[in-house]
Amino acid sequence: MKNKRFLYKSLSVLLLAGATFGAVSCNDSNLEDVKNTGTFDTENYFKNEEQSFSGLVSVYDLLRKYSGGFENDVTFFNAASDDFYSGGGSSTDGAGIQGMSNFTINPIIMPASYWRDYYQGIARANLLVDRIPNATMNDQTRKRFVAEAKTLRSLYYFELVRMFGRVPLILIPIKSNDDYYNIPQANVADIYTQIQSDILASIADLPMTASGAEKGRITQGTARAILGKIYLYNKKYSEAAAQFEMVNGTPGGTSQYGYKLVANFADLFKIGASNESIDPYKFSTESILEVMHTNKGNSDWSFWGSGKDEGNSVNQMVGIISYGKVTPPQGAPANNAPEMVSGWGFNPMTVDLFNFMQGDPRLDATVFNAKKLVQDGKITYSGGYRDTGYFLNKYMPREVDKSILPGTPELNFRQNYIAIRLADTYLMEAEALNGSGSRAQALLDAVRARVGLTPVPVSMQAIKDERRRELAGEGHRFFDLVRWGDAPAKLGARGFTAGKNEILPIPFNELTNTALVQNPNY
Repeated sequence: MKNKRFLYKSLSVLLLAGATFGAVSCNDSNLEDVKNTGTFDTENYFKNEEQSFSGLVSVYDLLRKYSGGFENDVTFFNAASDDFYSGGGSSTDGAGIQGMSNFTINPIIMPASYWRDYYQGIARANLLVDRIPNATMNDQTRKRFVAEAKTLRSLYYFELVRMFGRVPLILIPIKSNDDYYNIPQANVADIYTQIQSDILASIADLPMTASGAEKGRITQGTARAILGKIYLYNKKYSEAAAQFEMVNGTPGGTSQYGYKLVANFADLFKIGASNESIDPYKFSTESILEVMHTNKGNSDWSFWGSGKDEGNSVNQMVGIISYGKVTPPQGAPANNAPEMVSGWGFNPMTVDLFNFMQGDPRLDATVFNAKKLVQDGKITYSGGYRDTGYFLNKYMPREVDKSILPGTPELNFRQNYIAIRLADTYLMEAEALNGSGSRAQALLDAVRARVGLTPVPVSMQAIKDERRRELAGEGHRFFDLVRWGDAPAKLGARGFTAGKNEILPIPFNELTNTALVQNPNY
């Protein structure tokens, strides 16, 4: 059966004849309270600024792939690292995430959404860039919209390249009469060249910073951080370091884009009270690219994971199965164990990471030690698959954060996910500098000083260790190991095969009767 319903149909028929964009209210929602308005004929759309902005928001929507839906990037790639297991209720709970964790992933169980969703974002960006020249609007605004769309398109291609390697490079809307079965895969080098040049050409049309209701939109700082990351993976280290230096500024200080490390590491993962109109923990000075979530979308099972839901799914997924507090005996001290929402038990932490974090000030913000609470007689829970008793505290679902609005509570957690933050770009710049020199030392020192740690001599190993502790559970570790060439040694015991598992298999249904060629050894 031909696969129109996946890549090529989503690029042509679906997004040209029946695309769905949203109407956005310009308030403190920061693009997150997008209301679905149904399908429409795009030939008669993009006539003015309001319609064009609605189309732009739809391009941003695909950022929720990082942390929304069951097939989110964070839990999927955490499971593929040496720091977490797949977890869940059993060894068959989610074939894709189980296969990624033990490297039995194959084209049949590979979730199609990792291919389809990013291409949907690309198709929306292509459509906006194609139609917006004819819209009635201010030229400066038009240029900004195009720059945002091209930067997001470049980011989505980057995610596809580092997941799948060679993929089709499509930069214009696909029409229903195009030969979309035979679009070939482009060379990785050509994709990198395209997305790097697109971001470079876009930076001047983006604002330096974003404030108020515009928080969360792409700025010059965001674009440079994305570009620096792309250069780093493309092994253009001097170019990566140059972009990161502009983003980072003086290590420990405030950069030209207003970025600064937050004083309290744990604040990066806190959520404001539900009665606050603006969450004080969202869009901190450390946030460079932040994925927005809200409980106001009233997400429900009927459309969970479809792109229309707006809640953070990582919270529920990493929550502890059947979590319960023990009632203390009469006269005994009150039970001070945290009030948690029972979850699905994904991403239990490895004992190796737990031991590696010992003595680090970031330990408590990173690790929820259910094992100790059970030993102290304070909680009970049901151990899921590969349970270790250690869980990812950064995204743990807490009762105080549980939504009371309409919709399924499990699907409406509102914690944002920070896809790129300043400590991350500090350490990526230090890496691009080959872990040597006074600036690399200052960057490493600043990350450690924020949590009260004394300096250690800079080296590539010191940077690797710092990234593991600082960014634990945030979805970066697998890609770090692959980029460094350390994956075979670190993941070999899990089943990782060099020359194969650095990239993923193209989902089976994308290949049938097309020009696509499966990745090696799959």
